[in-house]
Formats: sequence, C-alpha cells, structure tokens
Amino acid sequence: MKILTSLLFILAFVHSAWATPELVKEKACGQCHRFTPDQPEGNIKGPDLFYAGNKLRKEWLMNYLQKPEPIRQAGYITDPGFLKAEPEIAVPHPSLNEEEAKKMADYLSSLKFADLPEGVVDSEPLSKGKRVRTKIKFERSYGCSSCHQTINLAGKIRGGVSGPSLVDAGNRLQADWVFHWLTQQKKFQKKTRMPVFQLEKDVVILLTKYIMSMKKENLK
Repeated sequence: MKILTSLLFILAFVHSAWATPELVKEKACGQCHRFTPDQPEGNIKGPDLFYAGNKLRKEWLMNYLQKPEPIRQAGYITDPGFLKAEPEIAVPHPSLNEEEAKKMADYLSSLKFADLPEGVVDSEPLSKGKRVRTKIKFERSYGCSSCHQTINLAGKIRGGVSGPSLVDAGNRLQADWVFHWLTQQKKFQKKTRMPVFQLEKDVVILLTKYIMSMKKENLK
C-alpha cells in the first residue's frame, strides 16, 4: 500500500513538474518555497507548496498573488527573529499581474498529495450553539488562540501571532486540508511548533468547521 501511495504521489508530481510555468523560475519562487518534499528545508522562508492544491483555494491564490498580505505576523519559523515576534526577513512577497496570477494559481492548484481523501468534511455550517461550544474548545481546551489570530463572536480580531492568521481561513483554506492537518501534521511538515492533539474524528470536524467559519467579510 505504501509503495502504491508513493507511486501515485510521484506520478502526480511528475505531471505537475511538466506543467511548471517559466514564471516559477522567473520569480525565483524556489528560493523561498519547497516544490517537492525531497528538497532540504534549510533556510526556506515560506510555506511548502508541493501540496498547495490540497490546501489553498484557487480564488484566494489569484487574489493573494496580485495583492499579497502578511499571513504570519511574526514571520516564518526559520526567521531568526521569529521567537521574538520581530521578523528579520522583511522581503515583501512579489506581486503578479492578473495573467501571471492565473497561471501561477493554476499550477499551484495542480500540486497535490494524491492519497488525501476528499469530502471528509461536509459543507453544512455549525449551528449557533455548536459554534459557541466549539469556540470554547478552540480557545480554552486547546489554546489555539494563543498562537493564531482569529475572529471572535463579536467580529473582532484577537489571538497570538506566532502561527499563521486564521482571520480569513474560510477564504484561504480547504476544509479537507484543515481536517488532515489536525489529524496528521507530520505528513505535511516534519517539524512544527504546533502541538499534536489526539482528537476524535467528530471533534476534528467541529474544529474544522469552526476554523472555516472565519472569513474576512465577518469582521466588524
């Protein structure tokens, strides 16, 4: 089974590699991002992109690439000033024009783990009562707001900055990826500062839906 899974990933990656636009080389994306899991982490300054198609929404990618905004207020974890929340690597993400952004978003959306199940989290939103109860788990039981900026029930931003902001999680991320990240982080990132919780599937689904409910349009 492991051999088959590895083969599926390799085939998916090879197909994507053939489709790699010259734009990736032109913009030197590989200096900050890994496009294969075999690439050494070293001093990589940005998130891995070899599973961008599992993780990110294409519409968000297109908008972000044209008008980049900080996702990690404290910088990336390899930044020397990360622990002090004083990022030293202050190189802004390059902006692309609309045509470039579309090409790049199409390419990044093709980069996927072939063995990740889809449709794990349904689209039914949380009821008001479940959202309040899940918020308590999110903030108090697991302390997620200690590291992540979120939107509280009053529509205001609160939380820490050492992890990526979740203020626009519902716009940026795919629900299935959030579920898989919460249940098997090591598949995506071998070294992570996020604690690993042993959670029941139904709890993970509730947390995923709560995270996905946070969207910029809900800010007040």
